[in-house]
Formats: sequence, structure tokens, C-alpha cells
Amino acid sequence: MEREADGLWAVAGFVVPEASRAPAVVPPEALRQGAVLDVVRQARAQVVVVAMEDRREGLPVDALLALRTRGLRVVDDVGFAEATLQRIPLALVRPSALIFDEGFRVSRLTRTVKRALDLGVSAVGLLVGAPVMAAVAAAIWLSDGRPVLYSQERTGRGGRAYRIWKFRTMRRDAEKLGAAWATDDDPRVLPVGRFLRRARLDELPQLWNVLGGQMSLVGPRPERAVFLSELKARWPLFALRELVKPGLTGWAQLRYGYGSTMEEQAKKLEYDLYYIKNTTLFLDLVCLLATAKVVLLGRGAR
Repeated sequence: MEREADGLWAVAGFVVPEASRAPAVVPPEALRQGAVLDVVRQARAQVVVVAMEDRREGLPVDALLALRTRGLRVVDDVGFAEATLQRIPLALVRPSALIFDEGFRVSRLTRTVKRALDLGVSAVGLLVGAPVMAAVAAAIWLSDGRPVLYSQERTGRGGRAYRIWKFRTMRRDAEKLGAAWATDDDPRVLPVGRFLRRARLDELPQLWNVLGGQMSLVGPRPERAVFLSELKARWPLFALRELVKPGLTGWAQLRYGYGSTMEEQAKKLEYDLYYIKNTTLFLDLVCLLATAKVVLLGRGAR
């Protein structure tokens, strides 16, 4: 919990119900049976966070009930971290925490409205954005010649492969040594490409994918198949990204940015899981407004 705090909370004290299962770093005074009430009182805690390896394990139910009925917040560790950090930390998450949660449910109305927005915004965007896309194409051509577009195979909802198009922001020989994730200061990126990436303008051709139904305006960014097997092998929860359509923009992209290492991909996955679990039209609107601020004002880009 302390590692994941990001400065948003401080651990005032803790109790380990079963001393035999406690890690070596836990001080002896934390191992007292039934010490929950004492620790909360002495530490003047505002929230009691219950960390469990599995929901079937025993808990000091009487003590927790007493605290709850006195008005103190008693929450699950994963739920607390999720609500506070707006991501789902992989270090804390357990299958049972996801199985018994109310998330991952999107109503038919939400899906219908979301698709209607995808169709309307992508169609208008392609029409209104045509002059902008022409200017972007000209800038790339003057900077580094042809091609101004490039395509890649990506994996979408249900693991189905599809092809996306993007404005080329890297040198033509960018992957002569093989596929590699982009980084914030990637030396392969053209000078004009840095601006296009920062303003998200390189993604505009993917409005065709949104219009065609392979993508949505908001969702996890589509991953390349060449990286997927390793990512899923290391983090099985990565497969949950295929429950929804990939997005032109997304919660992870806005909150974290590029992931150029396996560890950074894990952090992005935490934000993707939060979005997938909590998908609402309001959250989509938050993402779209944040993206518009990046494109129009150049603020908030990561």
C-alpha cells in the first residue's frame, strides 16, 4: 500500500491477524490478535483498508463491524486503491476482487449511445478535419518525402486482427532492426513527427477505423500482435483489454503516455483495467475533453 500511495495516503498502522503468515518485515506489535480497535484508535485512522489474499479467509468481523457502525470507512484494499489512484494496481489485484466486483458491466443503452457517438464524431471529424489532414500530409512530405501514411496490423476486440493507418512520424527505416515500442524522446521520430505525436494528429486517419467499427473513440490503445504473446504471458490480465474495442484515445494514454518497457506497459495496463471495469459515457466524455485540450491547446499531453 505504501509503494502504491503516490503521495495520496499514509499508512497510519496495521494489524496482521495471523502471525504465522506475516512477512518478516512486520514488527511484532502489529501481530496482536484482535488489535484492530486499538490500532485504529491510537493511529487516529480515517479509513480502515482490509487486505485479503482471498475473500474466503477469516476476518476480525466483529471489530470491523464496530468500526463501520461508528461511521469509519471500511474498504477493500483493491477498491480503495482503485478509487484513489484511478487505476487498478497489479500488485494488489486478485481474481476474487474482480469476480465479486460490480464492474465490467456496460448497459445496452451505453453501448448504443457510445456507437452513435463513434459514428457521428468520426464522420464529422473526417469531413471537418480533411484540410488539417491535408496539411499534415504536406508537412510530412516536405520534411521526409513519401510515404506520408503507414499501416500496421493491430489486435482489437475479441482478439481479431485489423489494420490501422497513421500519419508517418518516424524515419522510413525506423524498424530496420525489428519492432520496438516508441518512447517519449525516441530518436527515430522526425522533427515534424514530434509535434504531430504531441498533438495526437498522427492518429487522425484512424477515424476511418472508428467509422468502420473496428475501433471506438475511447478505449485501450490497440497493441501490435508482435508484442501480445509476451505481454499476456507476463500479465494474464492483459487479455481483458480485448473485452472492448480499442480506442483512438484512452484513459491510459492520457494518464500515463507511452510505454516503452514491460514495466511501463504494466502501469498502462493498470489504467486500462480501470477504464474497462468502469466504462461509462461520463468517463468517455472526460477522455474526449482531455484529448481535445491536448489537440487544440497542447496541454496535458504525455
